[in-house]
Amino acid sequence: MLAIIGGSGLSQLSNLDVVSREIVRTPYGEPSSVLTFGRLGEQEAVFLARHGHRHTIPPHKVNYRANIWALREAGASHIVSVASVGGILTGLMPGDLIIAHQVIDYTWGRASTFFEDEGNPVTHIDFTEPYDARLRESLLEAAQAVEITARDGGVYAVTQGPRLETAAEIDRLERDGAEIVGMTGMPEAALARELEIPYAVVNLVANHAAGRNDSRQGIVFDRLEAVLLEGMEKVREILARVSLPKEESANV
Repeated sequence: MLAIIGGSGLSQLSNLDVVSREIVRTPYGEPSSVLTFGRLGEQEAVFLARHGHRHTIPPHKVNYRANIWALREAGASHIVSVASVGGILTGLMPGDLIIAHQVIDYTWGRASTFFEDEGNPVTHIDFTEPYDARLRESLLEAAQAVEITARDGGVYAVTQGPRLETAAEIDRLERDGAEIVGMTGMPEAALARELEIPYAVVNLVANHAAGRNDSRQGIVFDRLEAVLLEGMEKVREILARVSLPKEESANV
């Protein structure tokens, strides 16, 4: 079963043929929202709103462990995360879709592992390739099938939030090799890897990052809603067409 975690601009999945909703409890507390089960395209799917259905949970307060655990317990075999980002790389424009291939984590203070309780053995995961290659390919193929352009690859910088970055911070991220910037990519991806659930991310560029192009003097928030509305409709089309890889593995 495909699990979809919706971020800013995707607090509900309107093209999901809803069958049921379930409140889930986990050893790590409550997830961000109820789990909504149904059919999406040709397959079973479950949807979770990362920031809550009313978008009330800021990025640094999201219970990432509860979210990933709840999806695993619900039977999710693959997870696709949807997240809006700022575009750092020259040439990226608001509305562009990116299937990121790498992540740089700048967050702090977030519960970032399932293996830290007393009595648990120290557990290391290989995170060389943070996103599942087969699931990424399935997303790219789905985009092509519905004639939507999605960029193959991008380096996703994850900052703490909830404030946006300064222009100098964006310059630093670019020097580090980041191409897009958002606030929710970690520890979500690592937690999915710990539970061996194939995970990939679809990023929607909502705006130019601070100090770039029309954001040179500041982010114009009034422009974001229209970009998110149009962009997330394309994301829904891709998700409805994606075919899950037959071979299930969190590794590449």
